[in-house]
Amino acid sequence: MTVRERAAKVKLIAFDIDGVMTDGKLYYSDDGRELKAFNTLDGQGLRFLRQAGVELAIITGRDSGAVTARAKNLDIHHLFQGVADKHACMSALLARLDLDWSEAAYMGDDVVDLPTMQACAFSAAPDNAHPTVRAKADFVSAHRGGEGAVREVCDLILAARQGKLHD
Repeated sequence: MTVRERAAKVKLIAFDIDGVMTDGKLYYSDDGRELKAFNTLDGQGLRFLRQAGVELAIITGRDSGAVTARAKNLDIHHLFQGVADKHACMSALLARLDLDWSEAAYMGDDVVDLPTMQACAFSAAPDNAHPTVRAKADFVSAHRGGEGAVREVCDLILAARQGKLHD
């Protein structure tokens, strides 16, 4: 099955945060608050996917108020933070939504994401992902995490669902 065919079947896509929706750097204010920068083009791509009927989720190993705020801003209802076992979390979410792994996608950047990525029908990674992850992903973005990688994957899924080639 081609990447386009895999992407066309996606009904749920989950994303890691650090290194995927952000540049992977951890920023702290003087008072110890964690800060993150998110890409507005990525956000618009996520809105387009949601409007097309694709369920969106965030599954991340860290807890962050910035992620909570971003998920709320993007109307992402499936938010899971502080997750040690992303595969189990995704499995439970699929069961709750009455979906199958063959309808799922995941975008990650590090080896802890691989079990979930490999179970999904479609997997993606940003250009700056760990080399092992890039080698095993179905699709590797031309963009780095936090710099348009998520938007590229959103556009690919939308184009595939509409039967168009991705540029």
